[in-house]
Amino acid sequence: MQAEIITIGDEILIGQVVDTNSTFIAKALNKIGVSVYQITSIQDDKAHILKAIEEAENNADIIIITGGLGPTKDDITKTTIAEYFDDVLVSDAGVLKNIESLWEKYIKQSLSQVNIDQALVPSKADVLMNYFGSAPGMWLEKKNKVFVSLPGVPFEMKALINDAVIPRLQEQFELPFIMHKTLLVYGIGESNLADRIESWEVSLPNFVKLAYLPSLGKVRLRLSAKGKDKKTIVSEINKQINLLLPQIEDVFVGYEEDGALEELIGKQLVALGKTLATAESCTGGKIAERITSNSGASAYFKGSLVSYATQAKIEVLEIDKTLIDKYSVVSIEVAEEMAAKVRKLFKTDYAIATTGNAGPTKGDADVEVGTVCIAIATPTKVYAQEFKFGNHRIKVINKAVNKAFEMLQKEIFKN
Repeated sequence: MQAEIITIGDEILIGQVVDTNSTFIAKALNKIGVSVYQITSIQDDKAHILKAIEEAENNADIIIITGGLGPTKDDITKTTIAEYFDDVLVSDAGVLKNIESLWEKYIKQSLSQVNIDQALVPSKADVLMNYFGSAPGMWLEKKNKVFVSLPGVPFEMKALINDAVIPRLQEQFELPFIMHKTLLVYGIGESNLADRIESWEVSLPNFVKLAYLPSLGKVRLRLSAKGKDKKTIVSEINKQINLLLPQIEDVFVGYEEDGALEELIGKQLVALGKTLATAESCTGGKIAERITSNSGASAYFKGSLVSYATQAKIEVLEIDKTLIDKYSVVSIEVAEEMAAKVRKLFKTDYAIATTGNAGPTKGDADVEVGTVCIAIATPTKVYAQEFKFGNHRIKVINKAVNKAFEMLQKEIFKN
């Protein structure tokens, strides 16, 4: 069973908005055994929408469309879909009631005609009630093909996918079982990793596929299998992982399905009853951002100090100026002092510190662009390492963030 995803909106095509909807929908479909054949982004244009839907109908069994369902004149998806199905729009009493309820509860203004018109749906459509917004989802069928139109607002779309679309697809179709297991590997490059596990990889059975997904100091190894016999697939994937792990145990940090590395670190800190703080210079708060993007981070993350300028390190973090003068602001010695100071400041068990030169100019330190020092402070020690992360500013920063998490993970999982 194959699906095609169509996202509608000029804002996507001009780069003003990143299409995260397709990623979410593709993951949700894949989990239930539906393969995505194609993802297409198109303009808010009637002819373009009609052409895309027609082509998708020839390609796939399930067509999911997002966007173009708002109250303004440029949102033409609904009327275009009605035309495609040779249908007319009718007012749905349930949708109108939902809109009225939302306006009464949150907007506190009278409904305008454009808002009332959002209750119009093709007469052939099954309404998928959107309890978080005024634009309903719509489910239509034609020649055993399913067409689903959803609002483009991400949190509205996600609720409809999870609560309405996926359950109905599972009920309506006999779907295969798909299993993905993704191992997170840090501290080794893709080619070296491939050399290390080559003999294991060539011995994989035909129905188990391996993908390498490298990204700035880490590699995700994804094992995938698909078929009707769930028991066989689960057994074989687990068997292959057990054969693989002894070969990568020094660089393996966890499974992506359990969360990103910072999530795994957070869970371990909670389990240990330990806390964390960060002092960031060249990473500019990105370590703290990654940590606090996870709900419940306040249970273990106490705070961060972004001491970007040298003077901030001296005046706020209270790093001894003579230490900076002697070793340079980008040095193992200063990184260690930053970690120790921020751990003391926030009264935590662990701390991360970064100081470096991400470029493109040398800044306060006369060190090579791409030089980063990362320190970890624990209840018993403080240590740092110096790294050369290249000369591309964004890569340097993100490599430093990933390496900091890798170093911390090794410390807290010793317990």
